[in-house]
This record gives sequence, C-alpha cells and structure tokens, in this order.
Amino acid sequence: MAKQNPIKKVLLVFLPSESGVDGAQSLYDEKEVPPMRRWVNRQFSTIIKKSQFAIPPLSLMILSSIEVSQVEQSICDLRFEEFPMHQKWDLVGISVQTGLAKKAFALADHLRSKGMPVALGGAHVTLFPEACRPHADVLVMGEADDLWKTVLTDLVTGTLQPQYESNTFPDLNCARPVSKAALIKSRYFTTNLIQTGRGCQYRCDFCNVHLLNGHTLRKRSINHLVSEVARFQQGDKRIFFFVDDSINADPAYALELFTKLIPLNIRWFGQATTTLGQQPELLQAFADSGCQALLVGIESIEAKSRTAHKKNQNKAGELVNAITSIREAGISLYGSFIYGLDGDTLQTPAAILDFIKETRLDVPGINILRPTPGTQVFERLREEGRLLFDPNDTTAYRYSFGQEMLYKPKNIPLDAFIESYAALTREVFNVKNAVIRGFGAPRAKSAVMLFNLFYTYLYSLSRHDLQQQQEKPLI
Repeated sequence: MAKQNPIKKVLLVFLPSESGVDGAQSLYDEKEVPPMRRWVNRQFSTIIKKSQFAIPPLSLMILSSIEVSQVEQSICDLRFEEFPMHQKWDLVGISVQTGLAKKAFALADHLRSKGMPVALGGAHVTLFPEACRPHADVLVMGEADDLWKTVLTDLVTGTLQPQYESNTFPDLNCARPVSKAALIKSRYFTTNLIQTGRGCQYRCDFCNVHLLNGHTLRKRSINHLVSEVARFQQGDKRIFFFVDDSINADPAYALELFTKLIPLNIRWFGQATTTLGQQPELLQAFADSGCQALLVGIESIEAKSRTAHKKNQNKAGELVNAITSIREAGISLYGSFIYGLDGDTLQTPAAILDFIKETRLDVPGINILRPTPGTQVFERLREEGRLLFDPNDTTAYRYSFGQEMLYKPKNIPLDAFIESYAALTREVFNVKNAVIRGFGAPRAKSAVMLFNLFYTYLYSLSRHDLQQQQEKPLI
C-alpha cells in the first residue's frame, strides 16, 4: 500500500490597516497620545471591529474555497487574533496592499526566519514584484483564482516555483463556488459578500482598479450568482454586500441579475455610479430586490478637478438630480468626496457643504487624495515634485483615514489646506448631524446613524493627527 503524504497546512493572512475602518488609532506613537484619547481609541477600535465595518476579506474567501487533495487551508484575520506562531505551517499566504507593504514584509521576514515558507500576492505584488521578491519564497502575480490551485498542487508535490503569473485574466463564467468554511462567522457583521465581476471601463488617474483588473468589465454568470446568493442566505440571514466598484456598470446585466434576486427577499448594500439616478427601470429593480444603501463616488463637484483627474463618468451638473432620484427610490446614499484635487481651491469646502445640504446625503465621506504608487496621479505628482514621501520606496506610502498629507495640493498652501479640511470635517460630522441623518435616511437608518457617529470620532482623530504632522514628522 502506497504511503499517503501528510496533509499540507496553509494559512491565508489578512493584514489590517493602521487606522480607520480596521480600528481607530492615532498614527503617532502611543506615548505621544494623551492617556484619555489612548483609552478612547482602544474602545472605538473594539467597537468598530464588531460593527458593520468588519467584513471578511473576500479575496481570501475565494482562495480558501479552492480545493486540492492533501491541502487544508485556514484564514487568519489579524483584526481579531494574533498570528498562530505555535503551529507549523507548510505555506503562509499574505495578500499585500500597497499601503500595508511594510507590515506585510516585516511579517513575511519574521515567518521565513522561523522556517515557514511565505507566498506573497495581491495588488502590490502584481505592480511591484521586484520590491517584493526579497521577502517571499513564492510570488503570485495577478488575479489568483486559477494560479492558487497550481501553487497548492505544487506544494503537495514538492515542486513549488518562485513565481506564478498568468498572462490572461481568469474566466469568470466558470463556476467558482465561494465557501465560508474558513471563516469564524460571529466575528463579522455579515459574511454575505458577493462579487459579480471585475475590471473597469473608466480611467480615473487616482485609481488602480483598471490597472489591476483590466479596462473591460468581466462578468460572472447570473445563474451562478443567484445560486450563490441563495446558498449564502441559508447559512447567514444577515445583509449582503455586493463589493463591485460599480454594480450598475452594465445596466442590462444588472437589471437581469437584480430582477432575478427579487424573490429571494434579501437586503443588500453595494457601490454604484450616480448614473443609476438616470436609469429608472434599473433603479426600481435595485429597490425591489432589497437595496438598502449604496456608496457612490462623487469625488469632486469642481469641473476643473473632474477633468484634471479623468473623472468623466458622472457630470457635475447631473449629480444633484441623480442623487435625489436614488434617495426618492428609498435607497440611502454614502457619497464619497475627495478634497484636494488639482482643480480645488479654498472655496471648494463651501461648495461641498452646499452640495451635502442640497442633496441630503445620508453619509458624506470627505477624503484626502491618496497618491497610490502605480497610479497615474502618483507618477504625475512625482514628476511635479509634490509628493511628501519617498517615491522610490514602495513601502513609504501607507493608507490612513485622512490622518496625514502625502502630497502638496496644487492651488492651496499645505497649512491652509489642513486648516480648511479640519474646518470642513468639523462642520459635516458632529453628533447632531449624525442623529438628523440617521432619522432622515430612506433605509438602513440605524446603520446611517452609526456610520455618522463613528465618522464624527474618526474625523476628530484625523484632525488631531494632521495637526501633529504640522508640528512634527510622523513616525
């Protein structure tokens, strides 16, 4: 009788960001933060982890669903647990986001020093493989739906390669059932995450989605999606998240999908463009299928900013009517702005405030431009000498919840920008506004109020850190 190979144990690791939705905390060393604020930070961090901000990492759900004989996969979500160093892992997979590259490399180096092989994948590896190579035994470049099965098969046979890369995108029409078996469901607000497609036909210069997933929208089979929603619903009756950047990018496809989902009586959140407000039949299908709230990327209401950053899909003059139509259909809206774009001036905050009041946005998000390495805006700001971090160090960039400036605005002095950003967020987010928006929301009233209350705190943390940045460099 042939001897059976031992089971190979594989751990997939999710790295939380240093601030914001993964846990409220200052970017400064704890000893620099007053004791009371330190205590508040810890309390809010715990609350946020247990709120609707805490959803599973879909990419790791997808990879853990790939079955290979003699392989057992687990997920380690570092928002909730320490890395299980006491166990022996045959391979540790870490998905690396550019804003977390330094943390990912530090963990990878430590694990490898303990004799644990490490595979690095994700956006940062795809864009900057050479910077990642010294920290990994295996690099996985590109969308890993097909590649990961090859990696696991080679792990079993002892033939792991130093690099795996696909020259084509995976066929999303193939049946790829997503399993929740590796999740601890009670940790999350919901585990019902659905992705209908990948790619983006737009080319906003501050975004890397079209760089990573292509300029063409690739869609999953509608029948597969309906089956997946029904299967997920059996094990978790909570709300669904459709994680696509623009769920209405193909109106005919979206109309067919959500019409077929109406009989399942789900409730769901998603992301869309404000063009939905000009698509009445699709908008009605969204409402009838249980859409509670949508995130829409407004980015800027300044025409010069929209042109400068190639944000061409939603014309500023159409935004108010579109947002009004969506809310009148009974769907709450999270409207995401970016302040500090190249057409913005010190008059922009007043225009944003007027727009929020006129449209009655349920959750405004006031973001600072993030010049992510690899994007067109990063390259342009580097050429113009406007970056405030070392552009030659791919680990110098990090994500934060508007808590540090990474570039010099074009038309506004840095100190004046920080002062105006602080004034804007203080005006938009306070307890009174949180309560008003919560009661006034078309749907998901408690979620809207909770988001606004959390943002009231998170933006106060942002103001604190930006002020600190003016006084001393970030550590």
